[in-house]
Amino acid sequence: LLVVTGVYFTIRTKCVQIRYLKDMFKQVAEKKHVDGEKSISSFQALMVSTASRVGTGNIAGVATAIALGGPGAVFWMWLMAIVGAASAFIESTLAQIWKVRGKEGEFRGGPAYYIEKALGHRWLGVFFAVLLILCYAFGFNGLQAYNACSALEYYVPDYNENGLAMIMGLLLVLMTATVIFGGQKRISVITSIVVPVMALAYIAMWTTISNITWLPAAFAVLFESAFDFESIFGGFAGSVIMLGIKRGLYSNEAGMGSAPNAAATASVSHPVKQGLVQSLSV
Repeated sequence: LLVVTGVYFTIRTKCVQIRYLKDMFKQVAEKKHVDGEKSISSFQALMVSTASRVGTGNIAGVATAIALGGPGAVFWMWLMAIVGAASAFIESTLAQIWKVRGKEGEFRGGPAYYIEKALGHRWLGVFFAVLLILCYAFGFNGLQAYNACSALEYYVPDYNENGLAMIMGLLLVLMTATVIFGGQKRISVITSIVVPVMALAYIAMWTTISNITWLPAAFAVLFESAFDFESIFGGFAGSVIMLGIKRGLYSNEAGMGSAPNAAATASVSHPVKQGLVQSLSV
């Protein structure tokens, strides 16, 4: 469904994610259009959504896809990111169009809001909201907490026996509560500091620069595996494509309806501007 939707939006928008690539970078720097104590800027909204897109899915998900489907899966992940960027543009623009403003200048919105307001189906909006809450409470957050804690097993002897797992769990709960109960303003401020550091330190410096000599060989293996037609009958190419698509969608969250909630909170002069910013996030 997400693949078909992404292709449909790509055609209907005439490849908005490629045509307006230059404008995406421009819109990131736009200042808040409406002042308010709790309103946030376009950049802060971008960082909130990027915080959900860059995480377990990009590390554990990508590693799983490569381990099971081979290096070629990465190519199909890239392709899904390009297609998914159109879905992100549409869902985030809609979130901006149908958002509501609170008393202290903050904005709220997302798929649940535009399902109710645009489609006129309040019950479906409520159903979506409940599913999204369950997805984050028991899916994303549980999975990420588990991966963060279990990663330490590699470095700490007897990690589970000496109670460190419990301590790490409690620390994560306290840190998460501090951020969440501070409201969207605190979430946006913290993510606007943490996310750029995390992305630059992990992706640019640690992963890329420390392995720069391997890049040409990595690209060669990647493209060779992505189009390994000789292995089609052995099922390898099929697994490469399917794993790449599935892990790609899980990794960038395009079209899932989670990021528009962050996109709706931004104070921008035109809904499309935040749509472009969220396309860039993917």
